[in-house]
Amino acid sequence: MKLTSIGTVGLGLILCIGLAPGRVIAAESALNSTSTVIVQGSTLEDFLTAAIDYSPLLRIAEERWQVGTQRRKAATGQLLPQINANASRSDNTQESLGTVANYPGERSSLQLTQVLFNWQSFNARKQAAILEDLAEAEYYATLAGLLTDVAEKYFNVLQAQDALRSAAAEFEAVNRQARMVEQLHQLQQVQVTDLYDAQARLAFAQSQQLDIESQLTLAREELRALTGVGVGDLYQLDPGYDVAAPQESLESWLALASQSNPQVRAREYAVDAADKAIAQRQGAYMPRVTLIAQKQISDLGYDNFRNPRTETDYIGVDVQIPLFAGGSNRAQVAEARALHSIAENELRQTTLQIVESTRTAYLQMQSAALRVQAAERLAESTALSYSARQRGFELGTVTSVDVLNALRDRFSAERDLQRARYDHIRYSLVLKREAGSLTAEDLLDVGTWLVEPQD
Repeated sequence: MKLTSIGTVGLGLILCIGLAPGRVIAAESALNSTSTVIVQGSTLEDFLTAAIDYSPLLRIAEERWQVGTQRRKAATGQLLPQINANASRSDNTQESLGTVANYPGERSSLQLTQVLFNWQSFNARKQAAILEDLAEAEYYATLAGLLTDVAEKYFNVLQAQDALRSAAAEFEAVNRQARMVEQLHQLQQVQVTDLYDAQARLAFAQSQQLDIESQLTLAREELRALTGVGVGDLYQLDPGYDVAAPQESLESWLALASQSNPQVRAREYAVDAADKAIAQRQGAYMPRVTLIAQKQISDLGYDNFRNPRTETDYIGVDVQIPLFAGGSNRAQVAEARALHSIAENELRQTTLQIVESTRTAYLQMQSAALRVQAAERLAESTALSYSARQRGFELGTVTSVDVLNALRDRFSAERDLQRARYDHIRYSLVLKREAGSLTAEDLLDVGTWLVEPQD
């Protein structure tokens, strides 16, 4: 499956978590009809689309799903009619009582067999179908994880860009304040300690800016490495983005996660498959019944003796009843029961992990919404405080240290607000992923929160 196109319609088709196989094929056709190679991405959709085609983990999960599909077909094929044809031609020499005879011989047959009862084969087919469903669930779990990871790294870049702009503005503001303090020191209107403090704050602001530049470089590289696409001028988060707490209760999210998370579903399929494996092993104790229909044409008899040409039609039922296998069947049943117990405990462990991660994401999203509100108030108050301190410094009622402290608090609050807003988006995606409710619409809605960068 090649998923390389760009476009809201095509992306919406393939990103729906839980597509049926037929709809996946339809989505693939839609995507291939508008296939485009992305060299440098700007929108979130660009990177999501590229990651689907680029990710080796998703390709592995897809091929495992394909393996499961073929194994199901193979198991089903064992229960369908089997037709075999045989033909031979030979030159024979027969010596008897001093007489030597040379004669050709021909023998051909057409045989049809049909399983009537084979408990092992029946349950092997059921198990193969369940394992196909397991591989499908794991594919969509991998897809959901990939998409949220891409979105998270996209917003990491945006957050680093915003932080860098804030740090650059802070550096300029501190630089202006430091020049002002230096001029006042030359006029002997401030103490030398104020000058040293201003210079130290300027050096700190510069080092902070360099550190954020390094973080931005790393964030861009992580996004490129995950998607295989260069990072261009990314769309920016709309300042009017509405930050809201989760609407549903925690209990409803936990119940949804227990039922819909693809990792939980995969473990449930594993338990069902292990149950069918037990039944398959127990089938070794049961009889196997096969219908056989055969037509044979031959002019040879037993030990290739010459016979008149004959045509023989045969139809019958072959019954095999196992009596004793040296204890191997009992051991295989015991092994299957142990594997079933392992699968049950893996399901329980996965459910506990998913419930806990869903609870954490819910509380983090709830906390992020409150932190955004608090950070907005703090940013407003620190901006007012800085303006007041700056005015006080001009009037000589406060020191330069007070102004620098207010300046530091203002830009720190600004970056805290930025971080809280991006955390809210990340936690909302993680919550939907853990609950198994992440859809293409959710990711495309996220794209609507972004606006084209301004020159």
